[in-house]
Amino acid sequence: MVTYGIEDKPPLGQSILLGTQHWLTMIGSTIAIPLVLSGLLGFDGGQTAQLVATFFLVSGVATLAQTTIGNKYPIVQGGTFSMLGPATAIILALGGADGGASSTVMMRELQGAIIVAGATEVLIGYFGIFGRLKKYMGPLVIAVVIALIGLALIGVPQITSANQNWYLVGLTLALITLFSQYVDDYSRAFKLFPVLLGLGAAYLLALGLSVVGVINVVDLSPIAEAPLVRIITPFQWGMPLFTTSFIVGMSAGMLASAIESFGDYHSVARMAGEGAPNKRRVNHGLGMEGLGNVFAGIMGTGNGSTSYTENIGAIGITGVASRYVVQVGAVVMILVAFIGPFGAFVTTIPNAIVGGLFLAMFAQIVGVGLSQLQHVDMDQNRNVFVLGFGLFSGLSIPQYIAGLEDGALEAGLSNVPALGAVLGIPEVAQTISIIMGTEIAVGGIAAFILDNTIPGTDEERGLTQWESLTEDDDAFEPFHEQFVGDSGSGPEVADD
Repeated sequence: MVTYGIEDKPPLGQSILLGTQHWLTMIGSTIAIPLVLSGLLGFDGGQTAQLVATFFLVSGVATLAQTTIGNKYPIVQGGTFSMLGPATAIILALGGADGGASSTVMMRELQGAIIVAGATEVLIGYFGIFGRLKKYMGPLVIAVVIALIGLALIGVPQITSANQNWYLVGLTLALITLFSQYVDDYSRAFKLFPVLLGLGAAYLLALGLSVVGVINVVDLSPIAEAPLVRIITPFQWGMPLFTTSFIVGMSAGMLASAIESFGDYHSVARMAGEGAPNKRRVNHGLGMEGLGNVFAGIMGTGNGSTSYTENIGAIGITGVASRYVVQVGAVVMILVAFIGPFGAFVTTIPNAIVGGLFLAMFAQIVGVGLSQLQHVDMDQNRNVFVLGFGLFSGLSIPQYIAGLEDGALEAGLSNVPALGAVLGIPEVAQTISIIMGTEIAVGGIAAFILDNTIPGTDEERGLTQWESLTEDDDAFEPFHEQFVGDSGSGPEVADD
């Protein structure tokens, strides 16, 4: 049930709390990615804090751009795990923190690769490439893609770490579930702020127990050590460097991210009670994500920008799908980036609490994905096979790729008859490795091929009902058309 729709504007005070709640749902990823990069790059504490703040700034700016100029969905933008893999490969190829290139040189290489990958995504979006594919992406394919968005994150360390404090994980999960599912009808506060209340209560308990010495999971020293104002400027690590092999690898990560975002757009529309996005909205969303990637490269995050699954899960749990709320949350993110103590405070949230949050968010996403099957005739064996194979291949093949030794895939591809000379090229092999190592990409591509080649009627595949649920072409008005008027003149993005 949607409490606030996309166009609704709750009171400002309430919107600040609701926007902060959206922002808190993606804190784990927003902190995890820069911390991983900092370790690989050999950054010191000050550089790490600067990188985290830069992530906040890029996330806030990209979110404002997407919600006002892009697809206009209430969807948060931020760092992507799809581009963390190629970033890691680039750093290791340059020697990593243990030697080789300096940390700033490695960051400059990442910047260049991200800028070019982002520019490529801009072309993919605004030339309408994904929009043209939309008519072949039925509810069966979308169900696989969205479900894998949640299932692919099962292994995040905030959930699976061997030394995790499962009391805090369980408490956070129990509180969020209690507020959102059991007592939400008793108070409007429980209905609107289950995540904020659950995280807040768990954090205060963890803080109290840490202060009295029962456990040691909250360290407030980063807050005291943080500067009052943090300065973040473009090209803060130096001017970008452009290496072809690194650009190809990062572009592969971008493509995997774009596939995930395609599923995210359908997921957030479903959560918000809206029709499935039309091709114009998809095109403008991906084009804006490309611009977000370019901005991330310019600011120096060492990572890209994409739609956030966590915030979509928050919409499902809270029923708050207001674009205005997400925009207010984006302003909060930008302010936090420049105010040192606030950013430092966020880093004190224990991983166990973030893990409990993730369990609730990702489970919601999986459920939303599978709910797309209501449009499909699941009594048909072809549909059962497409669903099962898409999910299983999406989870298993990336595990196989992850277990290969360095160079093993390249060597294997070079021995493929007739195609070995091309497939064995390091840049080509790396691209294939990244795509095959991404759950959403593998499962989505497998389901796409099978659903469009195995015989089945449009009604059996859910395409008939799916088409009736897709928003009209005029439901989305691109930002630039607002200034053109009814004359029909002016530039237009490829939408057919």
